[in-house]
Amino acid sequence: MTTPQHTIGSGFGFESTAGDVLAGIDLSGKLAVVTGGYSGLGLETTRALAGAGAQVVVPARRPDAAKEAVGGIDGVEVDELDLADLESVRGFAERFLASGRGIDILINNAAVMACPETRVGPGWEAQFATNHLGHFALVNRLWPALRPGARVVAVSSRGHHFSPIRWDDVQFERGYDKWEAYGQAKTANVLFAVHLDALAKDDVRAFSLHPGSILTPLQRHIPLEEKVANGWIDEDGNEIGQGFKTPEQGAATAVWAATSPRLDGMGGVYCEDCDVAEQVPDGEPGRRGRIDAPSSGVCSYATDPGQAGRLWELSAELTGVNAFA
Repeated sequence: MTTPQHTIGSGFGFESTAGDVLAGIDLSGKLAVVTGGYSGLGLETTRALAGAGAQVVVPARRPDAAKEAVGGIDGVEVDELDLADLESVRGFAERFLASGRGIDILINNAAVMACPETRVGPGWEAQFATNHLGHFALVNRLWPALRPGARVVAVSSRGHHFSPIRWDDVQFERGYDKWEAYGQAKTANVLFAVHLDALAKDDVRAFSLHPGSILTPLQRHIPLEEKVANGWIDEDGNEIGQGFKTPEQGAATAVWAATSPRLDGMGGVYCEDCDVAEQVPDGEPGRRGRIDAPSSGVCSYATDPGQAGRLWELSAELTGVNAFA
């Protein structure tokens, strides 16, 4: 890895908000792209970056809903993008490149979580395809627009503890488990940042992160009874779980990774609570009891350079896109 996976004493923490980490930072003249930047953490990320002066482009699967959500925020524009459709990814990238603008911040925020088994494209498992392959293709297609010094931020999750990359069955063709599929996709997000940072050779830096546990529309596929059983909410839908962040706090680590001067010259690391995370022992892949999985730290399989390079090659083969070939 380019940078040691150890905390750096950022001065921020669990309760820091996106506004806190942007205090004193002027993003005037900068352009940010935030996928899914119109709902949940993405909306708070968009609001914070725009509030600091950035122009923000929000690629959205539901552009009408996105326009309504960001309509009151100055400096934000919306375009159409469905990460599960590589032709849609290509179309968005071509439209953006044709505008002649450069990108300073690219945040891969959009995701699906623990959804029922769904197949997209040529039969790909939807979480791997949407959360990883779509973003892989997007970054590679937008590569010519990334300015020197730009940062690419992949929003992962502590869910990466649920599963490494299942090299023998990446697409879950021999039995589907929604949480293992989510875990694999989130591990892929971390590995993507590791290898992109190595390939970019300091011209562009890449980071991944766990935003924290936040109740947002991301959990829309999880039944009420499962949320209750997990101790997140009561039967009336009221939040009761410990350790949840507000959306403003949840957006903080992505914004910090995208803008913090403390990260100048660094990259390829997984962050949490607005700091670089520590590496922790790998858990048992596919285990139940996922809710009590480690709440902090990053597994070694998610930051292994060999695994990262292997995933990059597979992703390039599947998507047909590789800016570094």
